[in-house]
Amino acid sequence: MGAPHQLAYIGLGSNLESPIEQVREALNELAMLPLSRLVAASSLYASRPVGPQDQPDFINAVAALETHLSPLALLDQLQALEQQHRRRRQRHWGPRTLDLDLLLYANAAIDTPRLRVPHPHMTARAFVLVPLAEIAPSTHLYQKPLSVWLEHINAQDSNHGLERLASLTIRA
Repeated sequence: MGAPHQLAYIGLGSNLESPIEQVREALNELAMLPLSRLVAASSLYASRPVGPQDQPDFINAVAALETHLSPLALLDQLQALEQQHRRRRQRHWGPRTLDLDLLLYANAAIDTPRLRVPHPHMTARAFVLVPLAEIAPSTHLYQKPLSVWLEHINAQDSNHGLERLASLTIRA
């Protein structure tokens, strides 16, 4: 018998080449990853870019994945999907066809040159916290309920700069 499955949360984002379709296609591809099962996906959200503002708005979502893959093996799979979507890393926080971030992996705290989990910027990003709360409202980050982080984001920007676009139906 293999390793037990772990619950991982993946942040998805795109702002190039039909971003809604890029994110929807990536969700379908996540559902086909080896030793893994897509168990939930948030609605799609439009958000302003982080960093340079001379680029289109992003489409974002968060997905929950049950996986037997190790964190680094999962990261390899996510980066392979980004490459299939012709991701180019030309500018920090620049435009991209697909961005897949491993946000959380079970209760693991990982800090290596290649991977940091929990994702180091997620508590400051409404485009991660709002969709995460939609599919996993009881999540804790750094020993605090997700609701505390959302309240902090609300205090800074009441509408988060987000627009909810569409709900997705994932059949487990």
